[in-house]
Amino acid sequence: MTTLSMIDLPRNAACRCLLADGRTVTVTASRRPRANRADVKCSVPNAPAIAERMQQVVRLARHTETRLDSRDQVVLSMDLAPDAGQRHWELAAVLADRMVRGLYPPQGGAPGAGTVLACAQGWSDRWHLGQVNDATVGDTAIGHLGALSGHADPASAVSSVRAWFPLHSGGINDALAWVEVSVFAIEEGAGGGEEETIAAPGLDLAGQQDVRHTLAGARHFDGRGLGRWRTVVQFGQPRFHGGSYQLALVMADRLARGREFVPRGRLIATGMSSAWHAGVVETVEGREPKLALIAGLAGPGDRVLLPGAWQDALPPGFAAALGQAGASVACIDRIGMI
Repeated sequence: MTTLSMIDLPRNAACRCLLADGRTVTVTASRRPRANRADVKCSVPNAPAIAERMQQVVRLARHTETRLDSRDQVVLSMDLAPDAGQRHWELAAVLADRMVRGLYPPQGGAPGAGTVLACAQGWSDRWHLGQVNDATVGDTAIGHLGALSGHADPASAVSSVRAWFPLHSGGINDALAWVEVSVFAIEEGAGGGEEETIAAPGLDLAGQQDVRHTLAGARHFDGRGLGRWRTVVQFGQPRFHGGSYQLALVMADRLARGREFVPRGRLIATGMSSAWHAGVVETVEGREPKLALIAGLAGPGDRVLLPGAWQDALPPGFAAALGQAGASVACIDRIGMI
Protein backbone atom coordinates (compact mmCIF):
# COMPACT_ATOMS: atom_id res chain seq x y z
CA MET A 1 0.00 0.00 0.00
CA THR A 2 1.33 3.45 -0.89
CA THR A 3 -0.12 6.92 -0.62
CA LEU A 4 -0.07 9.84 -3.01
CA SER A 5 1.81 12.87 -1.76
CA MET A 6 0.25 16.32 -2.04
CA ILE A 7 3.73 17.90 -1.86
CA ASP A 8 5.55 18.88 -5.03
CA LEU A 9 8.84 17.11 -4.30
CA PRO A 10 12.21 18.45 -5.46
CA ARG A 11 13.71 16.81 -8.51
CA ASN A 12 17.19 16.80 -6.98
CA ALA A 13 18.79 17.46 -3.61
CA ALA A 14 22.38 17.96 -2.53
CA CYS A 15 24.19 18.00 0.79
CA ARG A 16 27.77 19.11 1.31
CA CYS A 17 30.25 17.82 3.87
CA LEU A 18 33.67 19.18 4.88
CA LEU A 19 36.16 16.32 5.00
CA ALA A 20 39.07 16.04 7.44
CA ASP A 21 41.58 16.84 4.68
CA GLY A 22 39.86 20.17 3.93
CA ARG A 23 38.05 19.07 0.78
CA THR A 24 34.31 19.54 0.41
CA VAL A 25 32.32 16.59 -0.92
CA THR A 26 28.82 17.02 -2.34
CA VAL A 27 26.32 14.18 -2.17
CA THR A 28 23.63 14.59 -4.81
CA ALA A 29 20.34 12.67 -4.78
CA SER A 30 17.78 12.38 -7.55
CA ARG A 31 14.51 10.51 -7.91
CA ARG A 32 13.16 8.50 -10.80
CA PRO A 33 10.39 5.90 -11.19
CA ARG A 34 11.58 2.68 -9.61
CA ALA A 35 10.35 0.34 -12.36
CA ASN A 36 11.43 -2.82 -10.48
CA ARG A 37 14.91 -1.44 -9.86
CA ALA A 38 16.70 -1.29 -6.49
CA ASP A 39 15.25 1.24 -4.03
CA VAL A 40 18.64 2.96 -3.60
CA LYS A 41 21.52 3.17 -6.06
CA CYS A 42 24.87 4.81 -5.21
CA SER A 43 28.03 5.72 -7.08
CA VAL A 44 31.38 7.19 -5.98
CA PRO A 45 34.26 7.86 -8.41
CA ASN A 46 36.69 4.90 -8.34
CA ALA A 47 35.46 3.83 -4.86
CA PRO A 48 32.93 0.97 -5.07
CA ALA A 49 33.37 0.11 -1.37
CA ILE A 50 32.32 3.62 -0.33
CA ALA A 51 29.35 3.45 -2.72
CA GLU A 52 28.31 0.16 -1.11
CA ARG A 53 28.62 1.71 2.36
CA MET A 54 26.54 4.72 1.27
CA GLN A 55 23.76 2.44 0.07
CA GLN A 56 23.86 0.58 3.38
CA VAL A 57 23.81 3.80 5.43
CA VAL A 58 20.81 5.23 3.57
CA ARG A 59 18.81 2.02 3.86
CA LEU A 60 19.55 1.71 7.58
CA ALA A 61 18.69 5.36 8.26
CA ARG A 62 15.26 4.77 6.73
CA HIS A 63 14.47 2.22 9.44
CA THR A 64 12.65 4.62 11.77
CA GLU A 65 10.52 6.26 9.07
CA THR A 66 6.89 5.33 9.72
CA ARG A 67 6.01 5.35 6.01
CA LEU A 68 7.98 4.59 2.87
CA ASP A 69 6.70 5.29 -0.60
CA SER A 70 8.55 2.66 -2.60
CA ARG A 71 7.47 3.82 -6.07
CA ASP A 72 10.65 5.84 -6.66
CA GLN A 73 14.29 4.90 -6.86
CA VAL A 74 16.74 7.32 -5.23
CA VAL A 75 20.09 7.63 -6.99
CA LEU A 76 22.94 9.12 -4.92
CA SER A 77 26.40 10.13 -6.06
CA MET A 78 29.49 11.91 -4.75
CA ASP A 79 31.50 14.35 -6.80
CA LEU A 80 34.76 13.04 -5.31
CA ALA A 81 35.88 10.04 -3.29
CA PRO A 82 36.63 10.52 0.43
CA ASP A 83 39.72 8.82 1.81
CA ALA A 84 39.25 5.29 3.14
CA GLY A 85 38.11 5.42 6.74
CA GLN A 86 36.59 8.90 6.37
CA ARG A 87 32.94 8.60 7.44
CA HIS A 88 31.64 12.08 8.28
CA TRP A 89 29.97 12.18 4.83
CA GLU A 90 27.39 9.63 6.03
CA LEU A 91 24.97 12.19 7.46
CA ALA A 92 25.16 14.20 4.23
CA ALA A 93 24.04 11.09 2.31
CA VAL A 94 21.16 10.51 4.73
CA LEU A 95 19.97 14.10 4.44
CA ALA A 96 20.25 14.16 0.65
CA ASP A 97 18.07 11.02 0.54
CA ARG A 98 15.51 12.57 2.88
CA MET A 99 15.44 15.93 1.10
CA VAL A 100 14.76 14.45 -2.33
CA ARG A 101 11.88 12.46 -0.83
CA GLY A 102 10.43 15.55 0.89
CA LEU A 103 11.13 14.37 4.44
CA TYR A 104 13.60 17.08 5.41
CA PRO A 105 13.18 20.52 3.81
CA PRO A 106 16.31 22.48 4.78
CA GLN A 107 16.14 26.14 5.68
CA GLY A 108 15.65 28.12 2.50
CA GLY A 109 14.64 25.07 0.49
CA ALA A 110 11.13 25.14 -0.91
CA PRO A 111 8.95 22.21 -2.04
CA GLY A 112 9.14 21.90 -5.77
CA ALA A 113 12.53 23.58 -6.06
CA GLY A 114 14.76 22.22 -8.79
CA THR A 115 17.56 21.47 -6.33
CA VAL A 116 17.65 21.95 -2.55
CA LEU A 117 20.96 22.22 -0.74
CA ALA A 118 22.14 21.66 2.84
CA CYS A 119 25.43 21.19 4.67
CA ALA A 120 26.00 18.47 7.27
CA GLN A 121 28.52 16.04 8.68
CA GLY A 122 28.31 13.09 11.04
CA TRP A 123 28.59 9.32 11.13
CA SER A 124 27.10 6.35 13.00
CA ASP A 125 27.32 2.63 13.65
CA ARG A 126 23.66 2.75 14.73
CA TRP A 127 21.84 4.33 11.82
CA HIS A 128 18.99 1.85 12.22
CA LEU A 129 18.30 3.45 15.62
CA GLY A 130 18.43 6.96 14.17
CA GLN A 131 21.50 7.84 16.23
CA VAL A 132 24.44 9.85 14.90
CA ASN A 133 27.89 10.82 16.22
CA ASP A 134 29.87 14.07 15.91
CA ALA A 135 26.97 15.49 13.92
CA THR A 136 26.15 19.00 12.79
CA VAL A 137 23.52 20.22 10.36
CA GLY A 138 24.44 23.74 9.34
CA ASP A 139 25.58 25.23 12.64
CA THR A 140 23.39 22.98 14.82
CA ALA A 141 24.70 19.93 16.66
CA ILE A 142 22.41 16.90 16.80
CA GLY A 143 22.63 13.47 18.41
CA HIS A 144 19.79 11.70 16.64
CA LEU A 145 17.73 12.03 13.48
CA GLY A 146 14.56 12.83 15.41
CA ALA A 147 16.08 16.21 16.24
CA LEU A 148 15.74 17.19 12.56
CA SER A 149 11.98 17.45 13.03
CA GLY A 150 11.87 18.32 16.75
CA HIS A 151 10.99 14.77 17.82
CA ALA A 152 12.35 12.51 20.54
CA ASP A 153 15.22 10.09 19.97
CA PRO A 154 13.74 7.43 17.64
CA ALA A 155 15.88 4.73 19.30
CA SER A 156 13.31 4.59 22.10
CA ALA A 157 10.78 3.19 19.61
CA VAL A 158 13.08 0.43 18.30
CA SER A 159 13.06 -3.02 19.90
CA SER A 160 16.31 -4.97 19.39
CA VAL A 161 16.93 -8.58 20.44
CA ARG A 162 19.82 -10.97 19.85
CA ALA A 163 19.70 -14.76 19.60
CA TRP A 164 22.64 -17.10 19.19
CA PHE A 165 23.23 -20.11 16.95
CA PRO A 166 26.09 -22.64 16.76
CA LEU A 167 28.44 -21.79 13.90
CA HIS A 168 30.32 -24.99 13.07
CA SER A 169 33.09 -25.16 10.50
CA GLY A 170 35.07 -28.05 11.94
CA GLY A 171 37.90 -26.00 13.42
CA ILE A 172 39.05 -23.45 15.96
CA ASN A 173 36.58 -20.91 14.59
CA ASP A 174 33.57 -22.85 15.90
CA ALA A 175 31.53 -20.49 18.08
CA LEU A 176 28.12 -19.29 19.12
CA ALA A 177 27.34 -16.54 16.62
CA TRP A 178 24.63 -13.94 17.15
CA VAL A 179 21.88 -12.55 14.99
CA GLU A 180 20.16 -9.30 16.03
CA VAL A 181 16.71 -8.23 14.90
CA SER A 182 15.60 -4.61 15.34
CA VAL A 183 11.95 -3.78 14.68
CA PHE A 184 10.18 -0.44 14.41
CA ALA A 185 6.38 -0.31 14.35
CA ILE A 186 4.93 1.31 11.25
CA GLU A 187 1.48 2.20 10.06
CA GLU A 188 -0.14 -1.05 8.94
CA GLY A 189 0.49 -1.59 5.24
CA ALA A 190 2.78 1.44 5.04
CA GLY A 191 5.82 -0.13 3.45
CA GLY A 192 5.00 -2.14 0.35
CA GLY A 193 5.46 -5.91 0.49
CA GLU A 194 6.64 -7.57 3.72
CA GLU A 195 10.05 -8.55 2.35
CA GLU A 196 10.61 -4.99 1.16
CA THR A 197 10.51 -3.76 4.78
CA ILE A 198 13.33 -6.11 5.87
CA ALA A 199 16.97 -5.04 5.52
CA ALA A 200 19.94 -7.34 6.13
CA PRO A 201 23.08 -5.25 5.55
CA GLY A 202 26.36 -7.10 5.26
CA LEU A 203 24.92 -10.19 3.57
CA ASP A 204 25.16 -11.00 -0.11
CA LEU A 205 22.00 -10.90 -2.22
CA ALA A 206 21.24 -14.59 -1.71
CA GLY A 207 21.65 -14.24 2.06
CA GLN A 208 19.42 -11.16 2.17
CA GLN A 209 16.73 -12.96 0.22
CA ASP A 210 16.89 -15.98 2.54
CA VAL A 211 16.52 -13.74 5.62
CA ARG A 212 13.56 -11.89 4.11
CA HIS A 213 11.82 -15.06 2.99
CA THR A 214 12.32 -16.68 6.41
CA LEU A 215 10.92 -13.75 8.41
CA ALA A 216 8.02 -13.12 6.02
CA GLY A 217 7.03 -16.78 6.25
CA ALA A 218 7.30 -16.96 10.04
CA ARG A 219 5.27 -13.75 10.44
CA HIS A 220 2.59 -15.19 8.17
CA PHE A 221 2.28 -17.97 10.75
CA ASP A 222 1.60 -15.30 13.42
CA GLY A 223 -1.64 -14.35 11.73
CA ARG A 224 -1.23 -10.63 12.47
CA GLY A 225 2.53 -10.36 12.06
CA LEU A 226 2.56 -8.96 8.53
CA GLY A 227 2.64 -5.36 7.38
CA ARG A 228 3.36 -3.84 10.80
CA TRP A 229 7.15 -3.60 11.12
CA ARG A 230 10.24 -2.10 9.56
CA THR A 231 13.09 -4.54 10.28
CA VAL A 232 16.89 -4.59 10.29
CA VAL A 233 18.74 -7.89 10.68
CA GLN A 234 22.44 -7.91 11.55
CA PHE A 235 24.84 -10.80 12.11
CA GLY A 236 27.91 -10.76 14.32
CA GLN A 237 29.58 -12.99 11.73
CA PRO A 238 28.01 -12.34 8.31
CA ARG A 239 30.20 -14.85 6.45
CA PHE A 240 28.63 -18.28 6.84
CA HIS A 241 26.89 -20.94 4.77
CA GLY A 242 23.68 -22.84 5.25
CA GLY A 243 20.36 -22.07 6.90
CA SER A 244 20.85 -23.44 10.41
CA TYR A 245 20.64 -19.87 11.75
CA GLN A 246 16.98 -19.57 10.71
CA LEU A 247 15.38 -20.66 13.99
CA ALA A 248 17.57 -18.20 15.93
CA LEU A 249 16.54 -15.45 13.48
CA VAL A 250 12.84 -16.27 13.82
CA MET A 251 13.05 -16.39 17.61
CA ALA A 252 14.93 -13.08 17.83
CA ASP A 253 12.20 -11.55 15.67
CA ARG A 254 9.44 -13.01 17.84
CA LEU A 255 11.15 -11.75 21.00
CA ALA A 256 11.62 -8.28 19.52
CA ARG A 257 7.92 -8.17 18.60
CA GLY A 258 6.80 -9.37 22.04
CA ARG A 259 5.68 -12.80 20.84
CA GLU A 260 7.83 -14.84 23.26
CA PHE A 261 8.94 -14.71 26.89
CA VAL A 262 12.43 -13.27 27.26
CA PRO A 263 14.93 -15.76 28.75
CA ARG A 264 17.08 -14.77 31.72
CA GLY A 265 20.20 -15.46 29.64
CA ARG A 266 20.68 -16.00 25.92
CA LEU A 267 18.36 -17.73 23.52
CA ILE A 268 20.45 -20.31 21.64
CA ALA A 269 18.77 -22.06 18.72
CA THR A 270 19.46 -24.03 15.59
CA GLY A 271 16.97 -25.23 13.00
CA MET A 272 15.56 -24.34 9.62
CA SER A 273 12.38 -24.85 7.64
CA SER A 274 10.99 -25.19 4.15
CA ALA A 275 7.58 -24.11 5.52
CA TRP A 276 7.97 -21.25 7.98
CA HIS A 277 4.50 -20.06 6.95
CA ALA A 278 3.21 -23.17 8.75
CA GLY A 279 5.54 -22.67 11.73
CA VAL A 280 7.37 -25.93 11.03
CA VAL A 281 10.89 -26.46 12.45
CA GLU A 282 13.07 -28.94 10.56
CA THR A 283 16.44 -30.54 11.22
CA VAL A 284 19.85 -29.23 10.15
CA GLU A 285 23.19 -30.86 9.48
CA GLY A 286 26.04 -31.18 11.97
CA ARG A 287 24.01 -32.34 14.96
CA GLU A 288 26.83 -33.89 17.03
CA PRO A 289 29.40 -31.05 16.78
CA LYS A 290 26.71 -28.43 17.28
CA LEU A 291 25.40 -30.15 20.39
CA ALA A 292 28.94 -30.43 21.74
CA LEU A 293 29.49 -26.72 21.07
CA ILE A 294 26.27 -25.76 22.82
CA ALA A 295 27.02 -28.03 25.78
CA GLY A 296 30.39 -26.39 26.24
CA LEU A 297 29.22 -22.79 25.96
CA ALA A 298 25.70 -22.64 27.44
CA GLY A 299 25.52 -20.84 30.76
CA PRO A 300 23.12 -19.74 33.53
CA GLY A 301 19.73 -18.60 32.24
CA ASP A 302 20.30 -19.70 28.63
CA ARG A 303 17.38 -21.25 26.78
CA VAL A 304 18.36 -23.78 24.10
CA LEU A 305 15.95 -24.66 21.27
CA LEU A 306 16.66 -27.59 18.96
CA PRO A 307 14.74 -29.32 16.14
CA GLY A 308 12.15 -31.81 17.36
CA ALA A 309 13.80 -34.49 15.20
CA TRP A 310 16.83 -34.36 17.54
CA GLN A 311 14.83 -35.34 20.65
CA ASP A 312 15.65 -39.07 20.54
CA ALA A 313 19.22 -38.52 19.37
CA LEU A 314 20.44 -36.26 22.19
CA PRO A 315 23.59 -37.61 23.86
CA PRO A 316 23.00 -39.29 27.24
CA GLY A 317 23.00 -36.70 29.99
CA PHE A 318 22.87 -33.73 27.59
CA ALA A 319 19.81 -32.11 29.17
CA ALA A 320 21.10 -32.84 32.67
CA ALA A 321 24.46 -31.25 31.89
CA LEU A 322 22.75 -28.12 30.62
CA GLY A 323 20.62 -28.07 33.75
CA GLN A 324 23.72 -28.21 35.94
CA ALA A 325 25.08 -25.22 34.00
CA GLY A 326 21.83 -23.33 34.71
CA ALA A 327 20.47 -23.63 31.15
CA SER A 328 17.37 -25.35 29.79
CA VAL A 329 16.68 -27.19 26.54
CA ALA A 330 13.62 -28.00 24.42
CA CYS A 331 13.27 -29.84 21.10
CA ILE A 332 10.45 -28.32 19.08
CA ASP A 333 8.55 -29.20 15.91
CA ARG A 334 6.84 -25.81 15.60
CA ILE A 335 7.34 -22.23 16.68
CA GLY A 336 4.69 -20.67 18.88
CA MET A 337 4.45 -23.82 21.02
CA ILE A 338 7.43 -23.28 23.33
